[in-house]
Amino acid sequence: MLTNIVRPMVRTQIRLLASSQSPHSTLVATIVQWLGLLGVQAKVTQLATDANQIQVALTVSKPDACEPEDWQQILENLNTGNDANRVESLATLSEIQQRKLQRFLAHVIQAGNPNCVNAWDELYPQLQSLGFTESMLMGIKAAIRVPQPLDLLLTDLEPDTAAIALSEAIGITLLDRQVNYRENQILSVLLDLIKQNSPGSHP
Repeated sequence: MLTNIVRPMVRTQIRLLASSQSPHSTLVATIVQWLGLLGVQAKVTQLATDANQIQVALTVSKPDACEPEDWQQILENLNTGNDANRVESLATLSEIQQRKLQRFLAHVIQAGNPNCVNAWDELYPQLQSLGFTESMLMGIKAAIRVPQPLDLLLTDLEPDTAAIALSEAIGITLLDRQVNYRENQILSVLLDLIKQNSPGSHP
């Protein structure tokens, strides 16, 4: 499982940082290293402590796996200062794709909480905190009551929907700060699907 691989590495890094005689440079190197594993070129420009927290400022260059045109679009979107982009992205999906997204996210929720139908009142405010609209939440709630197999949920899932689904699924999965085997499996399958459909993935 993902957590079984990552957590021991994190504990090792924490012990290294705690015993380091140069904690500032060690933490900077650790941050850059971990982001580098994700293909992200980052540089720490500021590092300071504030009460019980560490504040970090970063500059991030185009990730290795990011196409130049996608990176340019990201920069342009950020420069507009429009925080509604996420909602707009969901709104651009067809009604069919929105329903498929709702069913997929319901599947992710069920993987992390098999009793989610009865626990909806507890889950609802947590999902609200992720920024889901009321209509999206109601669609997910309805989909939870009619479970579907993962293969069916991924059939005819358009690339834009799959990308949104991965981002939202990660947020849902990390609500309880852990990733179980089933959740990791779902994320892995979706990521593989996105890679297969990405430009240049086919000979």
